[in-house]
Amino acid sequence: MALPTEMRVIEIAGPGGPEVLRPATRPVPEPMAGEILIRVRAAGVNRPDALQRAGSYAPPPGASDLPGLEAAGEVAAVGPGGSAPWEVGDAVCALLPGGGYAEYALTHQDHALPVPAGMEPTAAAGLCETFFTVWGNVFDRGRLAAGEALLVHGGSSGIGTTAIQLAAARGARVFATAGSEAKCRACLELGAELAINYRTDDFVQAVRDATGGRGVDVILDMVGGDYLAKDVRALAPEGRLVMIAHQKGATAELNFAQVMVKRLTITGSTLRPQSVEAKARIAAALRREVWPLLDAGRIAPVIDRVYPLEAAAEAHARLESSAHVGKIILAVG
Repeated sequence: MALPTEMRVIEIAGPGGPEVLRPATRPVPEPMAGEILIRVRAAGVNRPDALQRAGSYAPPPGASDLPGLEAAGEVAAVGPGGSAPWEVGDAVCALLPGGGYAEYALTHQDHALPVPAGMEPTAAAGLCETFFTVWGNVFDRGRLAAGEALLVHGGSSGIGTTAIQLAAARGARVFATAGSEAKCRACLELGAELAINYRTDDFVQAVRDATGGRGVDVILDMVGGDYLAKDVRALAPEGRLVMIAHQKGATAELNFAQVMVKRLTITGSTLRPQSVEAKARIAAALRREVWPLLDAGRIAPVIDRVYPLEAAAEAHARLESSAHVGKIILAVG
């Protein structure tokens, strides 16, 4: 595949709102040993992109300063060494260290997965950031098992729609919170047994009523703040609370007596800073446990809107409005 020397990208001009995203031209990067270069057809838009744009989530050392943590396209080049599991032309979707808002992007060869059967790039581009996050937190850290109950906060988000589908497909009972009746309906359609409008209802009481007073086994929380104390009350004995964000604040007051009496586990993680090896382990688990469900059409990414690459600022405004259900995608070409 003959590669161009330059590519279209979206840069962050400086910390600020969506308006600081600007089209630019940069050299096409070259893969190092263990890396692949992807010809990007579509890229996912995620909350960490907006945080990076605002100046509060710096890329890790060595990563591209361009936003974009997931993409789908074709392998355009393979780094030297000859050990890559991919060949030029393979259709892949991938977790990226950054740089997805571009015509070409680099990633580690073990952080890519095949595009599921029959799936368009604009759908496949919405897989990796959310599926890596959900698998690593709900199933690895949270140890959710079939027959257990999961509560997903932000059920209509990209993470939420993924968690609902995957947990339900693996035999768990799923409850979700969302901020409108329309979003609650979307959660139910995806497999949630109960969807709670957090603006009008008490989710603690709702899940306790639905579980005969026992509570849920796992909570996936991206809200933080005063939700932490409520989460503890909503958990069953031996329950696990997994934190992946803190939109309502990174600190909270907590009664640890409840944690001790119920023998609870409170844990959490962020994906981007994890090691190459840790992300590769998640990718391998997804290929084994989840990709057959995607290939069979039993689960699928929920796509809210697709914008052209040059309209990245509009995509960010949509993301930060919280009006979306599922993933927002940039079509690159």
